[in-house]
Amino acid sequence: MSASRVLDEGTFSRILEPRGAGRLPLGDGTWHQLARAYVRVQLISQGAFLVVVLAAAFALQFFLHVPWPWIPAGILSVITVVGLIITPRQARSFGYQLRRDDLVFRRGILWQRVVAVPYGRMQLVDITHGPLDRGFGIAQLKLVTAAASTGVTIPGLTQSAAEQLRDTLIAVAETRRTGL
Repeated sequence: MSASRVLDEGTFSRILEPRGAGRLPLGDGTWHQLARAYVRVQLISQGAFLVVVLAAAFALQFFLHVPWPWIPAGILSVITVVGLIITPRQARSFGYQLRRDDLVFRRGILWQRVVAVPYGRMQLVDITHGPLDRGFGIAQLKLVTAAASTGVTIPGLTQSAAEQLRDTLIAVAETRRTGL
């Protein structure tokens, strides 16, 4: 299977751009997306958090007979519900592009971020995944450079895409080492 097919397997069909005139443009090239399972994992995680918050508020009111736990529970519930609503759109705003000399990572709807990480400056490429991620077959790839501000974490990659991307980045970084 080709590298591009592995990176695009099970992902969204295209990256969504903000519509405003002041947006950061995507530029040319092939943008790769996150896996669709990332949205499900995020929705399950946020939904579980919402259930725990509501259960804790109910338990405190039931056992202590005080109504005040519903104030912070209400605030956290509203924030969590907003997160549940925007998660699918937010996940589609993530993307990465493998260019000749660097990897470009893009994320964000309101707060947009585009980071270019030169291959020769990469010091570590790390794959992590939690229990829920493993259950849905996704992983998170983290790139570490000497400059803390250019470190990139790409969440929601399929396991095979994360491994393929890690191997590709390590191979290219070895050929492009600069300043050593």
